[in-house]
Amino acid sequence: MKLLLVVILIAIAVYYTVRVIQSRGIAPAPRPRRQQQPPRVLGPDDDPDFLRDLDRRRKHPEDPEDL
Repeated sequence: MKLLLVVILIAIAVYYTVRVIQSRGIAPAPRPRRQQQPPRVLGPDDDPDFLRDLDRRRKHPEDPEDL
């Protein structure tokens, strides 16, 4: 009977200790991480500079190209 009482008291002490530690934020539970999407690859038709250059070449075909 005494052994059961000691086990119950130890269990209660451990429970309250864990609750206090969690409430203070000393040992926060790890949060699962979301998987990040890989960066989206932009094609040349999505690049505003490329499109602007195409538009300039179409409007002014006599201009020399800038390299």
